[in-house]
Amino acid sequence: MRRTPLHETHRALGASFTGFAGWEMPVRYGSETAEHRAVRAEAGLFDLSHMGEIEVTGPDAGRTLDRALVGRPSAITPGRARYSMICAADGGIIDDLVVYRLGDHRFLVVANAGNTPEVAAALTERAAPYDAVVRDASEEWALLAVQGPASASIVGPLTDVDAAALKYYSIASGTLAGTDVLLARTGYTGEDGFEIYCAPEAAPALWAKISDAGRAHGLVPAGLSCRDTLRLEAGMPLYGHELSRDVTPFEANLGRVVAFDKPEGFVGDAALAARKETGPERVLVGLVAAGRRSPRAGYPVLDPGTGAEVGVVTSGAPSPTLRHPVAMAYVPPRLAAPGTAVRVSLRGTPEDATVVALPFYTRSR
Repeated sequence: MRRTPLHETHRALGASFTGFAGWEMPVRYGSETAEHRAVRAEAGLFDLSHMGEIEVTGPDAGRTLDRALVGRPSAITPGRARYSMICAADGGIIDDLVVYRLGDHRFLVVANAGNTPEVAAALTERAAPYDAVVRDASEEWALLAVQGPASASIVGPLTDVDAAALKYYSIASGTLAGTDVLLARTGYTGEDGFEIYCAPEAAPALWAKISDAGRAHGLVPAGLSCRDTLRLEAGMPLYGHELSRDVTPFEANLGRVVAFDKPEGFVGDAALAARKETGPERVLVGLVAAGRRSPRAGYPVLDPGTGAEVGVVTSGAPSPTLRHPVAMAYVPPRLAAPGTAVRVSLRGTPEDATVVALPFYTRSR
């Protein structure tokens, strides 16, 4: 498995490791529940260097991405970002992405680690008719994230970027603790925070400086385990769980990211227009279990009347914030209204659950 530039830093901190999308990543440093609660109350520091960074540059970079993705990246103003997806011709999701516009003719597309080669290949193929260059620049970047209510207090004094004034889903170039960075106000935890792109060789020193600055604010190193429960509470989908080639944006309640009014259309537009017209056969919902046991990915969702299997749990865990089990699942539209009673088969034992609106948790602003 591949290792990030911070691997030895994690080892020195006593991290436990797990394989994730071909990478050996820190899953926890001690208690994942304590790390989760630190991010909700103060701040956590994450290594996300396994993520993929793909540059799209040239006079037609915006047109290329409009054609390649379901959204309209050409409408992003420089210094801003937008969540989007790249779909196959049949409408299935190849990956969900964050697209940053770094300049008039320069975009940075951030892909999930396991999907980066496929995304880069699809972007390259779809860019062929245009005056644009697609380049997988993942080896040139490390990615750190400071997430939690204290993030701005930690990051602000370290950078020459006006971190407090940086809007959500914005990005700026500057320095942080003397290191050249791209500083983005983005994240995957449901909290305020920053994602910090830097050269791989600069990552260990930058991690140390952020850790030192954050100690007085309660900053802790945080692993993949708490990142998963944080994003679950925030109702954020994870590729391979809520999103896949077998799912379109409309099943995932993300039809809002699809722009059908682009002059040149986009790959998958006909299939997605048909799906929008007919409506999805299953939709993503939140579930709250009645008992103490957590529904887990792959557990069947049962019709409360007949007991027939009608859906499937995609993610589930005890919620450290809410202190009860939560899950996301795909169910038929007839069972999707908040307040609907369903059952979940927990290793063969049917347990009561209730459909709720997503997200489970929303931070105070």
